This record gives sequence, structure tokens and C-alpha cells, in this order.
Amino acid sequence: MKIIAIGRNYINHAKELNNPIPKEPIFFLMPDSALLRNNKPFFYPDFSNNIHFEVEIVVKISRLGKNVASKFAHRYYKEIGIGIDFTARDLQQKCKEKGLPWEMSKSFDGAAPISKLISLEKLGDINNINFRLEINGEIVQKGNTGEMIFKVDDLIEYVSQFMTIKIGDYMFTGTPSGVGPVKVGDRLTAYIEDEKLLDFLVK
Repeated sequence: MKIIAIGRNYINHAKELNNPIPKEPIFFLMPDSALLRNNKPFFYPDFSNNIHFEVEIVVKISRLGKNVASKFAHRYYKEIGIGIDFTARDLQQKCKEKGLPWEMSKSFDGAAPISKLISLEKLGDINNINFRLEINGEIVQKGNTGEMIFKVDDLIEYVSQFMTIKIGDYMFTGTPSGVGPVKVGDRLTAYIEDEKLLDFLVK
């Protein structure tokens, strides 16, 4: 199982970080040890002083595929969830300044809290799903999958050119604007439509 994470897939998020709007998808991989399940607490790591939250819709791959055409990509997933892509922004910046890969800032243990999954039959159109993140009861991020620069089916087509997607893989599909830091004691709750699917503490 692998985690495929898409970067800069919402225009306003790219702008808030002063990044150019991508002309094709950007992706990186995270190990399975990054997953944090069952609303377990996120323990603030001692190697960073600037951990940021990024809420994302997560698609679970349900079928083996290689070179999947966009028009067939809907056959490769049935469920989605919501997740957080925690980023050690200070480490990421250092890596970028040196022109180095920045997986250490994204792929550390517990960096990817993930909710239970819900059927797309319940939700309907993958390209019109509302989601949001609250910290201590206040909305900090909200988005709709229709705002993605690259839609889910196009992401599957693009990624599967380079690597086989497998049953059980997860795809984090990018974050809307509003990212920011977390601190010890924060409570994060994340929703798809009005269903609360994530609820955990930063310790």
C-alpha cells in the first residue's frame, strides 16, 4: 500500500504559498507509517517548530491499474474519506532552498491522519463534494472538489502513467486555501458535507 499525495491542486492554495499554478499534476509519495487512524492523537514532533495542517479529500483505490484513461478512472475507486496532510513547513523551506527533495517534511510518522471511508453512492458526484476543517470549533479551511485544478479521474490517469495503482492505495487530492500552524492542545475536526469524520487532538 502506498499514499499518493497531490500538491498545489487548488488555485487559491498555490497563491497563498506564492507557488506557480501547475500545468500538470504534482505528486509525491508517503509511506504507510505516515497514516494515523481511528482518531488517535497527533504527537507534535520534536524536529519541527512549524507544523501546518492541510485538509484533503482522500480517495481509496479499489482496482489494480496501469495507464488508466481518465474516462475509465471512475471504475478504480468506490469510497472516499478526509485526511490531514501535516507539513513541517520549516523543514520544507530548508529543503527547497537547497534544491533537495522534501519528503522529510511531509512523510514523517503520523503525518497523514485519515478518517473512516464512506461510499460515493451516498455522496454522488465526486466533483461536487463540500468539505471543511475546524480547529477548536472554528472553521479554518473549506472547499469543494469542483474547485480542483485537476479532477480525481485526471489525477488517476496522470499518476498511473508512471506507477501501477493498487487495491488499497490512498490518494490525497490536494488542499484548499487557509492552511496554517497547529499547536499542542488543538482539537481538529474534519467534515465531508455535514458528516464529522475526523476528530482528534494535537499532543
